[in-house]
Amino acid sequence: MTRRFVLATANVDKAVELRQILTEVLGDVELLERPDSVPEIEESGVTLEENARLKAVALVTATGMAAIADDTGLEVSALGGAPGVFAARYAGKGATYWDNVKKLIAELEGVNPPDRGARFRTVAVACFPDGSAISASGAVEGQIATEPRGDGGFGYDPVFVPDGSGGLTFAEMRPSDKHAISHRGRAFRALAAALSSGGTQLADMA
Repeated sequence: MTRRFVLATANVDKAVELRQILTEVLGDVELLERPDSVPEIEESGVTLEENARLKAVALVTATGMAAIADDTGLEVSALGGAPGVFAARYAGKGATYWDNVKKLIAELEGVNPPDRGARFRTVAVACFPDGSAISASGAVEGQIATEPRGDGGFGYDPVFVPDGSGGLTFAEMRPSDKHAISHRGRAFRALAAALSSGGTQLADMA
């Protein structure tokens, strides 16, 4: 039986990526776009999981359907873990991808490559009309490049060099190669595994 979920994200780039990952793993899944009638959801949580749940619950309430949401943070060691949960709005509310990347590069000016360690973390949540939920998380270690490289991906992908990529940024990698090691790919594969097993516990894929 085909499972049906509405995606909570209004980010077109992220929606494309989630479809690629979840369709590959779950196969028999129908992923619906977030209705235009659903207003912007305030991400008022202090953790990634809180924000992901806020978004998923809002879509369940608005549509009466099961919903999938996620939240992603970028933790840069030299910045004390910033931008963290504020990664998408690091340069302010309404910031573009490039605004955030420019600010990150500026904040790390003068920091040598060995000290530019960073981690991407994603928490993915599936919420259901009966109030139940399944959560999963994924993470990837890497470094922040000194300048953007590559035309693929979105967000911080042009400056994030994941461990095991041979020195390529996410933006320089083929989508399938990126998904195989990315924080989002790991989180959603863990979520898919939990959905397939019918579990409700937190799943992790480092």
